[in-house]
Amino acid sequence: MSSVTVWGMHAGSSGEGDDLFLKKDYVAINWAKVRDLSKIEPHRKDFNAAFKKAYPDKKDMTIANQSGQQFRFVHEMKEGDYVIYPSQRDHLVHIGKIDGGYRYDPSLTEHFQNLRKVKWLKAFPRAHFTQGALYEIGSAMALFQVKSFANEFLAALEGKAAPPTEPPDVPALQINADRIEQFTSDHILKRISQDLKGHPFADLVAHLLNIMGYRTRVSPEGPDGGVDILAHRDELGFEPPIIKVQVKSSLDRIGDPIVTALYGKVGASEHGLFVTLGTFSSQAVNFAKSKTNLRLIDGQELVDLIIAHYDNFDSRYKGLIPLKRVYVPETLPEEEE
Repeated sequence: MSSVTVWGMHAGSSGEGDDLFLKKDYVAINWAKVRDLSKIEPHRKDFNAAFKKAYPDKKDMTIANQSGQQFRFVHEMKEGDYVIYPSQRDHLVHIGKIDGGYRYDPSLTEHFQNLRKVKWLKAFPRAHFTQGALYEIGSAMALFQVKSFANEFLAALEGKAAPPTEPPDVPALQINADRIEQFTSDHILKRISQDLKGHPFADLVAHLLNIMGYRTRVSPEGPDGGVDILAHRDELGFEPPIIKVQVKSSLDRIGDPIVTALYGKVGASEHGLFVTLGTFSSQAVNFAKSKTNLRLIDGQELVDLIIAHYDNFDSRYKGLIPLKRVYVPETLPEEEE
């Protein structure tokens, strides 16, 4: 397994190439002003010169780094290599295989014109992987080789657990505000999924709703008829709207049938709320959009709510999810374009 080459890739600093990656089955690299990379002599110095001509205002170190990524994309990445893509849109880690040689096509997008076909094999929730593995694929570079945790990602494809690995030595300057937020989200989801499975997760959601101004009643453990929490504004729970809440502590994708089943228990004057640590299928999302009294909260939005209201959480949850407020630069100069 160690002889297999595994690459990590990002679809732009804000995930703007996500549709190209996942809907059209490409991986691609930016810096389009250099144009067709196949016309450059296959030497790093020639890529460096072409990049400097296209981007004369960039610093020499940045030119060497980014032109080197273009060189690797064309001449070191091979058909059959594995590729890891952590999507910023669906918050899943996609694993695939390079399925073709380099090609230049400026007709697909304005920025991602240097392409390779990829066959996506599986996608996993971020919490499926160790923090070290997530740290490694959080590199600031658009293209990088995954080394320290390659076996963990490959083992996931086979449904196996990889042996423990030491965290990679990543320079601190690669961590900006966006990556700090992502690592924090990963940490929160992992702690909740490991320590608050099942009924304790309902207690956490109820506590969050209490902080947000709702009074709640949590169903006792055992069969609950699909409603885990009743939430309301008044003390006795008589005044509308009554909110019927279902929670799922798994990291799986929730489909339309489960969401519609909850909605079937929601009366005309009531509201439905579905909270999961995982994600929702597009069909489930579209169904909820068509109902004014139904709301879906996935794992990422739940994390955002926890962070927003963290100061008011009680000590038992702060002990489970210890966080500290810090200030970091929003972006770093000359990061990936």
